[in-house]
Amino acid sequence: MKYINVTTDEQLTFAETPVPEFSADECLIRVKAIGVNRADILQRQGNYPAPKGESTILGLEVCGEIVACGRAVNNWKINDKVFGLVAGGGYAEYVVIKSSQLFYLPATFTFEQGAACAETFLTAYQSLFSIAQLQPKQSVLMHAGASGVGCAAITLAKAKDCFVVVTAGSEEKCQACLKLGADVAINYHQNSFEQWKKANVPDGFNVIIDVVGGDYLQRNINVAAVDGQIVILSILQGRYCEKIDIGKMLSKRVSITASTLRNRSNDYKAELVANFKEDFGKLLCAGQLLPVIDTCYQWQNADKAHQRMLENGNIGKLVLMV
Repeated sequence: MKYINVTTDEQLTFAETPVPEFSADECLIRVKAIGVNRADILQRQGNYPAPKGESTILGLEVCGEIVACGRAVNNWKINDKVFGLVAGGGYAEYVVIKSSQLFYLPATFTFEQGAACAETFLTAYQSLFSIAQLQPKQSVLMHAGASGVGCAAITLAKAKDCFVVVTAGSEEKCQACLKLGADVAINYHQNSFEQWKKANVPDGFNVIIDVVGGDYLQRNINVAAVDGQIVILSILQGRYCEKIDIGKMLSKRVSITASTLRNRSNDYKAELVANFKEDFGKLLCAGQLLPVIDTCYQWQNADKAHQRMLENGNIGKLVLMV
């Protein structure tokens, strides 16, 4: 099969490798579309290796058709249209996925839409509900609201009637977040979310989802509510925060959680998928949870997708079509 290989000088080229073998509890998928994630770029740069035992090929989420099932798989069949998470191997013509981590592709969805769902919705769901235990009508602050995960998080939080505030880096991105349902969108180049909080949400935010890192940690503590939950998913601004006011953390009883999804166990991912389906599966199947797609590229143009993500130009997901 063809796959996208990373050369020693970090270039993307097509190469050939055998079709992967699958276990009793796995399905072999013919890939039709691939979701692009920042983790792909980090791995390409040598900064985010695949978990031990997983495929070293780039790609964390795919959509396609089942072409073979393991002997222990009884809830899926050949030709089912599906999407799901993989720990690696997505940038290829075929990939193996645990049957417990698959989703049916809704009848109204394209393969490209399916490829834009798994990582974004599951990461947002894990952050908001599995970790932060977000409750209906609580307040949420999301940084990078126009990212793939940000867009998904807006949709999920609004489905629970929460008050959602996002930060984004342009007026275009702010407007996109408002169109998705965010109550307030703050252009961080023009306004301070800390000052906005003082004037508009004096009690602070119950849940804060952060992909920025760096000094945003202290700024998030400043705007958190009592018993607030801060969930850190990435470190776009840096891995260090020079000063943290632990006294303010104590006075607010703030909880800070750092989380990733790729290196979680298969059992954890299966439970996460099952919980998401229970809470939001009907909305997804009914087409009421839609992924936001910025641009679809032929997979020959994967480098262009990576460049767009590096430039932070995208609103929603970038997708490769095989």
